[in-house]
Amino acid sequence: MSEASTPHAAERRELTTAQRNAVAELLRVSPVADELGRRFARAGHELHLVGGSVRDALLGRLGDDLDFCTDAHPDQTLRIIKGWAESIWETGREFGTIGCQRDGLRLEVTTFRAEAYDQVSRNPVVEYGTNLTDDLRRRDFTVNAMAVSLPDHRFTDPYGGLDDLAAKIIRTPGTPAESFGDDPLRMLRAARFAAQLCFAVHPDVRTAMTSMAADLDRITAERIRDEFTKLLCGTDPITGLRLLVDTGLADRFLPELTGLKLTIDEHAQHKDVYEHTLTVVSNAVSYETDGCDFVLRMAALMHDVGKPATKAVGGDGRVSFHHHEVVGARLTKARMKALRYPKDVTSQVTKLVGLHLRFYGYGRGEWTDSAVRRYVTDAGDLVDRLHKLTRSDCTTRNRRKAAQLAADYDALEERITRIAAEEDLARVRPDLDGNAIMELLGVPPGPLVGRAWQHLKELRLERGPLDRDEAEAELLRWAHDQGLR
Repeated sequence: MSEASTPHAAERRELTTAQRNAVAELLRVSPVADELGRRFARAGHELHLVGGSVRDALLGRLGDDLDFCTDAHPDQTLRIIKGWAESIWETGREFGTIGCQRDGLRLEVTTFRAEAYDQVSRNPVVEYGTNLTDDLRRRDFTVNAMAVSLPDHRFTDPYGGLDDLAAKIIRTPGTPAESFGDDPLRMLRAARFAAQLCFAVHPDVRTAMTSMAADLDRITAERIRDEFTKLLCGTDPITGLRLLVDTGLADRFLPELTGLKLTIDEHAQHKDVYEHTLTVVSNAVSYETDGCDFVLRMAALMHDVGKPATKAVGGDGRVSFHHHEVVGARLTKARMKALRYPKDVTSQVTKLVGLHLRFYGYGRGEWTDSAVRRYVTDAGDLVDRLHKLTRSDCTTRNRRKAAQLAADYDALEERITRIAAEEDLARVRPDLDGNAIMELLGVPPGPLVGRAWQHLKELRLERGPLDRDEAEAELLRWAHDQGLR
């Protein structure tokens, strides 16, 4: 690979390392990539590994999904790969993309593009381009505007992407205003890449993000949702979140986050609830054990969004936010619905927000075994995430208080473990099932059976497991009280 430009001396060693990474990564995929390149060359067409694939190769993290560009049109691409690819898909054909699989690699080949954009929706209107340089210029950032030709491995970098990769800078190939005017979602992508790659956003890009933030309103909720999810799941989501708030982008689709800056933290441990929230998100990330847990991170981000609406100042000047978890759960549900998140994901995040204060008070010794059972039962399969969220929410700098809260939660978890060993806490059910209830009361299926079942479940939560005779006696007592016997 040859350098497109001479780097600064201080960067030379890093660039050499980056290029060594790229060579090693390309050697891994080159049997397939070069073979594909030869097929295109024999048909009289160019083929280039491009965009994120080149960037990730330079970073030493190339995956199994490879992106290519070519001067061949989709019909020509199909003719070239038929009989060679193990499978082919055409879902991106309207955008000039043909996908295929070979030897465990997923390959997407896209015709050179010179996109124009619908000035109302800002959705791309695809027009085929004629050369690689113009195709690279239409890409979002310089670090995604590099290419490697196949099979001869010539490196093309007309916009200084290699230098920006070494400097860890997010910059656009053309002017930021031109790039974001084409597709405003790129502003959100800048924040996403900052979070994923731990890169800084160039000042000119940041200025354009701020001045053009309102243009994001033209983008569909689904596209915004997908970019935001990737941002929140980035290596450094805090940097991405700060960018969203500082540039005004958050105001366009997540105004609750910005609103937290206006509310003082009642414990005076942070200058505002916003700073506390970012700390909680960071804490939540530290509790993850197997990659990003979006539900946990989103719950950490939204757990206090009910505070601005519930703020009250007492006669002694103390600030309180009574029932902010209830209001916060409602706001979370509404916001995630607006962003078109799946119902099951929304339900899980909302539930965690609504439960995140439940633990407080445990340390005063007020919890009975019944309260512990209800805590676990209400959390259901989210109980482990609730543990992590509750621990993450402890951001006090008072070491004594932090140690006490941690000890209290340790005690609660130990108590849950003990009770769970004695009872099947994960699946609390009444001691009599529906069939037994109908047989004992002599009633058919219907609402009455459900009411009886719920009564026995409440009894089970309150008193723990009952033997068969006790359960039957309690059911008959309830039936008598209901005037059924």
